[in-house]
Amino acid sequence: MAALFPLFSNNILPILLAAGTGYLLGRITRIDARTISRVTFFVFSPCLVFQLLTANRLGGQAVFQMATLAVLVLVLVGLLSLLVGRLLKLPRPLLVAFVLASMFGNAGNYGLSFNAFAFGEEGLAFASVYFVTSGLMVYTVGILVASLGQGDLKYSLANLVRYPTLYAVIFALVFNGLGLALPVPAARTVDLLAGAAIPSMLLLLGLQLGSVSWRGQLVPLGMANAMRLVAGPLVAFALAGFLNLEGAAYQAGVAESAMPTAVMATVLATEFDAEPAFATAVVTTTTLLSPFTLTPLLAYLMN
Repeated sequence: MAALFPLFSNNILPILLAAGTGYLLGRITRIDARTISRVTFFVFSPCLVFQLLTANRLGGQAVFQMATLAVLVLVLVGLLSLLVGRLLKLPRPLLVAFVLASMFGNAGNYGLSFNAFAFGEEGLAFASVYFVTSGLMVYTVGILVASLGQGDLKYSLANLVRYPTLYAVIFALVFNGLGLALPVPAARTVDLLAGAAIPSMLLLLGLQLGSVSWRGQLVPLGMANAMRLVAGPLVAFALAGFLNLEGAAYQAGVAESAMPTAVMATVLATEFDAEPAFATAVVTTTTLLSPFTLTPLLAYLMN
């Protein structure tokens, strides 16, 4: 147990402290989280993804393997949570919130920070691919789940078109494939903006947690926590071996699958009136419980 504390304090505690700063900032100043979210979404995140993929020269094969892992983990955890929700005989709106909260982990705000501290720049590069893929899944599968199969395809496609990190991945693969490099002024600009991505994500996480609700049924809440924090990494362990992931790719893929529930689950549940209070309760509880699952997971991955 004593050996776990340095792993927690060095890799997870800084994330919680930074997010706590954002939480306090929101309580004291009532700052608009949406402004920070939009700047991070449209500027900082794309720059970070482009920088990581080009700096580590990840090719199409590596990107494809990590993206495949992300898609399979999300789909399989979603199907498993749907089965569990049916067994619990959850009413339709609660079932939707249960599946959303189980499927979508916080691969961005929390996941990228965790991988940066734990596995360095190479792990962060692979984690960024997982992050981008999970974001694309939110705007497609997530919307369809939230509307119980009656999602607006036009709305989904419109969100994909405006998802800037998708273009960052495409441009990075082109640059890597052709052996190109940005001019020094452009490269330094990207580096500066990329450096702001993770701090802004953590502040945003704290701001978002400040608005969540604790209401929710106890049994479904506990099962949703288990789906997100336990089932996710177990599925990833099996799939990572099947996909022949090794080293930093293996570590980042499994770690990203174990992240607490993303706030986007609440956004989708709210948009489609599917028990948003329950979804926000899962966001809060999984975030608070995540150190107890991620610390031993990190110890295993670093052996």
